[in-house]
Amino acid sequence: MESSEKKIPVHVSIIMDGNGRWARERGRERVYGHLNGVESVRAVTEESVAQGVRYLSLYAFSEENWNRPQEEVGYLMGLMMKAISDEVDNLMKNGVRFVVLGNRSRLDASLNGAIDRLMDMTRNNANLTLIVFLSYSGKWDILQAAVKMAREAAGNPSLLENLQPADFDRYLVTAGIPDPDLIIRTSGEQRISNYLLWQGAYSEFYFTDIMWPDFRKEAYRNALAEYARRDRRYGKVK
Repeated sequence: MESSEKKIPVHVSIIMDGNGRWARERGRERVYGHLNGVESVRAVTEESVAQGVRYLSLYAFSEENWNRPQEEVGYLMGLMMKAISDEVDNLMKNGVRFVVLGNRSRLDASLNGAIDRLMDMTRNNANLTLIVFLSYSGKWDILQAAVKMAREAAGNPSLLENLQPADFDRYLVTAGIPDPDLIIRTSGEQRISNYLLWQGAYSEFYFTDIMWPDFRKEAYRNALAEYARRDRRYGKVK
């Protein structure tokens, strides 16, 4: 679904890739790329509000990323804490609601507390919902949803009669959030990397060689313009 006037996607999702390579090209440590990537998050969030995008979701940290060197993981968690603190005023000024989805049981108590406070503080903002996928993977999401449904069906077997794909949506962590119309991946890689496997079934994909720290407003507008040229048929014939 998109705006009929400008053909703006309702939900844009971004796989933010290339921070480490961007830093290495400049002779710096990987964490330097992550730090500069925060500026791209700010730019894309502001442009989403300006363009009328209603949901912006960002793949910030996957379940698989826990296998990275402990020093880098610790830095990323600290960067998330700092970003939460630094972005409060911008989120409030731009009317952005902040949401974190993923396996939050793996996050430490201080980060979970900061996330909860910011989610509560911004819950009534209505211009844009900014979703950060943290400690998330598509397979984990589908599995935890299947477990929830199985537990519910154990006491109510009729739940499984005439089951439709849409009935499964409410068990996913994205329940109540529209599926992404457009999924962008930066840095030249062309794969989904275990991200929104269920929700991205009919998403349009846009791949760019630009690395995430360089992906700013103009690059984002180019992706939206390309989306506007697409003809989405959902398996039908026009």
